[in-house]
Amino acid sequence: MAKLRKMLGSADSPYIISLMRLIETQSKSTIANWCVDYVTEHIAAIYRKAYPEDRCPEQALEAFREYQNGKIKLTDLKKAVAEVNNAAKAAEENPAAQAAARAVGQAAAAIYTPTHSLGLAFYGSAAVAYDRAGLSEKPEVYEQIASEECGRMLAALQAVAVENEEHPAKINWYC
Repeated sequence: MAKLRKMLGSADSPYIISLMRLIETQSKSTIANWCVDYVTEHIAAIYRKAYPEDRCPEQALEAFREYQNGKIKLTDLKKAVAEVNNAAKAAEENPAAQAAARAVGQAAAAIYTPTHSLGLAFYGSAAVAYDRAGLSEKPEVYEQIASEECGRMLAALQAVAVENEEHPAKINWYC
């Protein structure tokens, strides 16, 4: 079996470019809420299925919501993100769960670094592809699933996007 990629897609993929262009028009809050809502609804369960006793992903998502509601400080949110990133490193033997944990961390971090919103696309689509197709498929199969999943992400962002949002995030993609 060929070594699986930790994330799928690339910055020049048409589906990633479409996401980037819409993300650029939205505020940090809109972007981060979309990320967290999407990862909660579609991706976090992939990690939970593999590691039902580990609550790091849920705790990071809860920390995001508490930060958004002014109940905790940014340093507390960053600690929760670090913990879920550590959980991802520990999940090396399960590529789907590892990618799901990374997607959770990226989503929760999007409020302070909006470029992490692409991490949802790259890692989230990998988590879905590996979970759905298993770990022995050809790269083209994974890329097709990633493309379809990113299309669903784009549709979810379009559904919550604020037209002519007054304070869009200042984003430099560095890619």
